[in-house]
Amino acid sequence: MFKGRVSSNPKGLNDVRQPSEGPRSIDVEDPGGIPMTTAFDPIQLAGRLLPNRIVMAPMTRSRAYGPGASPTAAMAEYYTQRASAGLIITEGIQPSPVGQGYPNTPGLHSPEQVTAWRRVTDGVHEADGTIFAQLMHTGRIGHPSLLPDGLTPVGPSPVAAAGQTFTLTGLQDFVTPEELTEQGIRETVADFARAARNAIDAGFDGVEIHGANGYLLHQFLCTNANQRTDSWGGSIDARIRFPVEVVGAVADAIGAHRVGLRISPSNPYNDIVENDPRDTYRALVQSIEPLGLAYLHVIEMGSAADRDLSVELHKLFTGTLILNPATPGAMTGPEQLPLIEDGIADMLSFGALFLANPDLPVRLAAGGPFNTPDPATFYGGDEHGYTDYPRLTD
Repeated sequence: MFKGRVSSNPKGLNDVRQPSEGPRSIDVEDPGGIPMTTAFDPIQLAGRLLPNRIVMAPMTRSRAYGPGASPTAAMAEYYTQRASAGLIITEGIQPSPVGQGYPNTPGLHSPEQVTAWRRVTDGVHEADGTIFAQLMHTGRIGHPSLLPDGLTPVGPSPVAAAGQTFTLTGLQDFVTPEELTEQGIRETVADFARAARNAIDAGFDGVEIHGANGYLLHQFLCTNANQRTDSWGGSIDARIRFPVEVVGAVADAIGAHRVGLRISPSNPYNDIVENDPRDTYRALVQSIEPLGLAYLHVIEMGSAADRDLSVELHKLFTGTLILNPATPGAMTGPEQLPLIEDGIADMLSFGALFLANPDLPVRLAAGGPFNTPDPATFYGGDEHGYTDYPRLTD
């Protein structure tokens, strides 16, 4: 039973307390008088003691204007401003040139990118924060105009996604991807492992592998983008093989305790169809469970079945479960904090609300108020809508 004093008002317009110096524990007890875990309690992850259970979710911002798709000083400032999160997960970072699907997204496959990311990780660590790099290969989601000459998007099968993607010259139709050969699959797995080592060299505390939202790992998991008949497609065991091998290779490269996996069961984004999500994700989690990963990051879609599956996966996975809960028509906010007290999740990830509130843990502890995100500045641009959102102390 939730007995905390966090406001359920998402705008924080009423009953706003003065901000504290940092996140505080909420007075929460179960009916027997035993203190319950809250979002403001510490948690061990990747060999580090995190000060709270509030996660900055990975969010594409398309501002990697540095040489060779490398991060800039503004990106370092942006992440450092949000170092009060228990854990920061970066925007998607392509592990190889062909993995890029959007304009001005950063990479971790060249020496100059590794060097530039050190400015980001140094800033976060100097502010006592913890930061993981999200490795995101977009697969068939992208366009040749975004890639070096001669490259085309790749996928499990030569099946184009319905719809269009953003490019530097405007919206373009998705193209038919080049089907990955056995050698291509092996090289892609190696790319993920190499990028993970680069992430550690760049000072990151770990990596999150993006297996959600219709990108390459999700494409292998699903039943429409993956139409293979070899050992990488068809049955559930074959469709989960590529994600399992990527996770295993990354764990071998940097240690499983520094690796997380993000999934989004039943998510149709980027033209994804999953005919058997419950069985697929049970099999996936059971296959990676023995590795001892740092966490599993689950994105919910909103149905009762989604929550039931989240609970089931939490039981199957003995590591930390980070939940990005479904909030139809709204952002994840203070209303979702009881999910930790109730044991549904170990940590909660916040997207747009963290984008607009660099000191979100303090604001959540105080019950607000909260800055309103400006969607017009989400992707690309300058410091406006990026590093100029005020803190409560401002």
